[in-house]
Amino acid sequence: MNIESIFNMILRRLVGRAVNKGVDAGINAVAGRGRGPGNRPETSADAEDRAERERIRAMRQERRARRAYRDNR
Repeated sequence: MNIESIFNMILRRLVGRAVNKGVDAGINAVAGRGRGPGNRPETSADAEDRAERERIRAMRQERRARRAYRDNR
């Protein structure tokens, strides 16, 4: 196997991956399934859910801090 055929195999795979990603991105854009949180405005239900998750996260963090303080005394 010479260097040219190895180069062609690598190039074919790279081009194939790039084409597949481009096709996937186009399909997602047409279907409205784009990436990131900026695709749709946040509703009040989304805001409430996010606030609840943040509250739970804060409670867990506080609990971990108390446990670490207690264990290190």
